[in-house]
Amino acid sequence: MEGPKRYREAMDGAYRALEKLRSEKVITGIGIGVNDPVYAAKFLREGDFDCMLLAGRYSILEQPALQEVLPLAAEKCVGVMLGGVFNSGILATGPVAGARYNYAPAPPEILERVRRIERVCASHGVPLPTAAMHFSLGGPAVASLVLGAVAPEEVKRNVAALSAKVPSALWSDLKAEGLLAAEAPVPA
Repeated sequence: MEGPKRYREAMDGAYRALEKLRSEKVITGIGIGVNDPVYAAKFLREGDFDCMLLAGRYSILEQPALQEVLPLAAEKCVGVMLGGVFNSGILATGPVAGARYNYAPAPPEILERVRRIERVCASHGVPLPTAAMHFSLGGPAVASLVLGAVAPEEVKRNVAALSAKVPSALWSDLKAEGLLAAEAPVPA
């Protein structure tokens, strides 16, 4: 999103046209895709959306969408599809050389934070990507994850990870270490 001008164009143009089509029963739902929690909340406050794709703003690494976006989506019954739950790859690869975060090489402070998260996960026998997927599904209003895959093996890995059991002690240990927001809901 390129700031206030593009936001107004979207709400005054595309959204109004879609709203009209929905009222005429030509379409049944309106969705939006964003990766900025400030604009995500703004869209939710001003519009009547059915779903939202939120990329990279609610993960085991960071939870800025927890402050306003996810509670507002839950209140308005907007289904949230989370993309980017591996934060551009670092939560899939771990803090290895060349790890990516926000579409760029991961900075040292992110590498260290992921290293700490990975250590807690390992102490519970849970691979970092498995914990990343399970955590994201615990957020309010989260309806699904949008997981990218390059090869069939990655799809199989993701299905296996989502089928795995994750001990609840993992979440409490991450919170105790200050690696998860204290108010972050966790999977049951």
